[in-house]
Amino acid sequence: MGYEIGGERRRLWLNRTAMVVVWVLASVCIWAGLHLYIRRVSMRKTEEALVSMCEERARMIQDQFAVSVNHVHALAILISTFHYQKHPSAIDQETFAHYTARTSFERPLLNGVAYAQRVAHVEREKFENEQGWMIKTMKREPSPMQDEYAPVIFSQETVSYIEALDMMSGEEDRENIIRARATGKAVLTNPFRLLGSNHLGVVLTFPVYRSGLRTDATVDERVEATVGYLGGAFDVESLVENLLRQLAGSQDIMVNVYDVTNISEPLIMYGPQQPDGYMSLSHISMLDFGDPFRKHHMECRYSQKPPIPLSAITTPSGVFVICMLAGYILYAAWNRYDNVKEDCRKMEELKVQAEAADVAKSQFLATVSHEIRTPMNGVLGMLDMLLDTDLNLTQRDYAQTAQVCGKALISLINEVLDRAKIEAGKLEIEAVPFDLRTSLDDALSLFSAASREKGIELAVFVSDRVPEVLTGDPGRFRQIITNLVGNSVKFTERGHIFVQVHLVEHSNMVMGVKAEAHLNGHSDEQEGKPNKTLFNTLSGLEAADNRNSWENFKHLLSDEASLPDASENGMLSDIDSDRVTLIVSVEDTGIGIPLHAQDRVFTPFMQADSSTSRNYGGTGIGLSISKCLVELMGGQINFISRPQVGSTFTFTVVLQRCYASAIDDAKRTLPDPLPTSFKGMKSLLIDERPVRAAVTAYHLRRLGITAEVVCNMKTAINALSGQNGCSGNYRNQPNMMFVEKDSWSSGVDGGFCSQLVQRKQNGRCSEPPKVILLVTSESDKTKTPFEDGLIMKPLRASTVAACLQQVLGTGGVQQRKQVPNGSAFLQNLLAGKNILVVDDNKVNLRVAAGALKKYGANVACAESGKDALALLQLPHEFDACFMDVQMPEMDGFEATRQIRLMESKANEEARNEGSEKADWHLPVLAMTADVIQATYEECMKCGMDGYVSKPFDELQLYQAVAKFLLSKSKNDNSE
Repeated sequence: MGYEIGGERRRLWLNRTAMVVVWVLASVCIWAGLHLYIRRVSMRKTEEALVSMCEERARMIQDQFAVSVNHVHALAILISTFHYQKHPSAIDQETFAHYTARTSFERPLLNGVAYAQRVAHVEREKFENEQGWMIKTMKREPSPMQDEYAPVIFSQETVSYIEALDMMSGEEDRENIIRARATGKAVLTNPFRLLGSNHLGVVLTFPVYRSGLRTDATVDERVEATVGYLGGAFDVESLVENLLRQLAGSQDIMVNVYDVTNISEPLIMYGPQQPDGYMSLSHISMLDFGDPFRKHHMECRYSQKPPIPLSAITTPSGVFVICMLAGYILYAAWNRYDNVKEDCRKMEELKVQAEAADVAKSQFLATVSHEIRTPMNGVLGMLDMLLDTDLNLTQRDYAQTAQVCGKALISLINEVLDRAKIEAGKLEIEAVPFDLRTSLDDALSLFSAASREKGIELAVFVSDRVPEVLTGDPGRFRQIITNLVGNSVKFTERGHIFVQVHLVEHSNMVMGVKAEAHLNGHSDEQEGKPNKTLFNTLSGLEAADNRNSWENFKHLLSDEASLPDASENGMLSDIDSDRVTLIVSVEDTGIGIPLHAQDRVFTPFMQADSSTSRNYGGTGIGLSISKCLVELMGGQINFISRPQVGSTFTFTVVLQRCYASAIDDAKRTLPDPLPTSFKGMKSLLIDERPVRAAVTAYHLRRLGITAEVVCNMKTAINALSGQNGCSGNYRNQPNMMFVEKDSWSSGVDGGFCSQLVQRKQNGRCSEPPKVILLVTSESDKTKTPFEDGLIMKPLRASTVAACLQQVLGTGGVQQRKQVPNGSAFLQNLLAGKNILVVDDNKVNLRVAAGALKKYGANVACAESGKDALALLQLPHEFDACFMDVQMPEMDGFEATRQIRLMESKANEEARNEGSEKADWHLPVLAMTADVIQATYEECMKCGMDGYVSKPFDELQLYQAVAKFLLSKSKNDNSE
């Protein structure tokens, strides 16, 4: 497997490397392609610029040449008009020279102009006589005889050296003159070196006609009308130089002007004889000088190779960088994807391992729970059976001690399992109606013996605003209270433990919200030092949280007195909401929590210090579980603790309101409803501590008894005698008096009892009130002849009611209901019932059978699922079956499935036959030491009806069988 993974990774690496190389090569190709493209575009633009410049220069040369030609044409018209039409002529050499000199700026390309008159041979002699000179050839020799001559008679001063020269004497000049007069246009000669400047130039010849020539005249008519010729020398080099000097960029290009009349042998008119510069890029522009017989063009090129544009380097380089960055991003993304994919694969593996570990953990917890609870069930069961035998005091003490230790071990196992459930997220909160006050009484009753032994006050107070019945998880709520009160009892040696329950909105309204710095154990106060100052608290000792002072408590009581009792009707001030948020505080005057340990109070398995576990015991898991449970119930938990003063834990829980139908159902299911025979009775409560008096009045108020509170015996005597504004008639006399032990001692010394006897003898009262003493410690339990009854704290409404029934003698009139979870009730419930117990462990089998037989049941035993199926073949006479879950051969789950399958088949056959009895269903209760959620779900899935964890006690056994056996009894009675 590792080799395959390594080979796969190697292939992935090679593929990735190849793709990187391909990407780099592709980026380089993109760079090269883009570079060439930009260079090509640049060269195209450069070529377009060259074409534009060349065409512009050609056009300007043509324009300037045309301007000069036009001026020559105008001069020809001037001569034709003023020389030939005027008699005598208005133009002579001096006038012509002067005029042409003055207008030379209009002909910048001409070195000079001259006029040659057409002279026929017959007119030569006359012409020479008129001019006074002889016609000469270009070589300044007398012109030989010919048909006609063209001697220069007028010339510009710059070309005066050609005067008297015959333009017809030169062969090329003769051809030009003949072509000019035949076409009527200016004609040019081949380029030649001009005299004087030595520049290349050409001679322009323009015919001069007599006036009146038609525009569409024939060649002969033109020849006949010709009277002379006007000529001028064009300096082509100067023309081009001037233009290049005027135009921008002339330094960047080179220009050559050619006469290409003979294309095979072009004649250069401007530029170097051997062209240089960048010959690869050139342009030729045609030049039209107006001569139809000659052709000219101009060739332009750059003087040097155009440089590579910067954009051809920067742009491809930028694109290359972008490509590389994109490649890097893609590569990084690919790597990231592979890493994430690999991480996901590892996470999947870890998830599988974690799930396997979670399953293994659940199985381990189930196995450990089963393996520990199975022998513990035998131990506790045998101890319970042992205690039912005749034992001497020492033997009974040993057995009871062992039983207490076993129950402590079971409690520890439950806590560890709860913590495991919370960590696994499998702990679920129930939502069932329950009586909050009864649950608190039951929770505090667990610590009655410890509080009496230590002589500490243990009390509970529930605000009248809190509804009597709420919907929530009573077991988990009781577990939180048990953990907190258990810690308080453990760490408190004197003073009190006080549990209060109020509505959050009411408590905040009265007390106000304290600063956040006072929560979670952080207090501005230094370590408290015990002193003998009496405080207005439950026991008179200072408490850690000043918010629970008598002043705030008094305000809460006064606000409650002005409102109807919410516990009676289940209504709150905020009737529009179904949510009821409670704030519960557990206050003690114990040793407190050291400041250095307050930050880790809720950490699992943590103690304040190493000596705590040695001195007080415990695992340090209770507060951690309580915090998790509080959060699961939608609340928060905080505390304030002061060393050597005490601690106050405060938590909130969110419960749901119960309405009329649910409240009635919940009250009917209560095992011990409070008697109603005391409603309307009056009592006198003597207590010097107002907080303690308010707690006692709360419990009396639950029984319907109104209480008048006085602080000492003297005030009580005054109240009985009607002094201080009190009525002394019999109707207002209290039915009973409740006296605290510390107030009783001072009252006895003050002759309180003798005054009561004296009042009866004097006839002031027909029947003195019953005196009931309230004591905290076992050492104060000694009864005196003056009191009628004694109640040991902590107070419970049920214990107060039982005492009053005994003192007032109302027990025969209204007996309390038989306690459903008591032995007598179970005896009535199980007597004569046929019950099958299935367990592979013989000890557990004996314990379960013994427990059921103890209550009169007929018990049959089976050691496996197969044996149970054999006994349960229909029809059978069993009323219930307790089934162990983990057994060899066939476990309890499979056995239950087989039982349900047999019952379904029998019921189907009975219905098909029309039988009235087609309701075979044997209540099967799981009986196992495994108490995790998965086991419970499996029990319900396979068709079991209930769940009993080992070891079970009387209450658990009652809750398991009552709903099945009671309903069956009702059905049997109805039949």
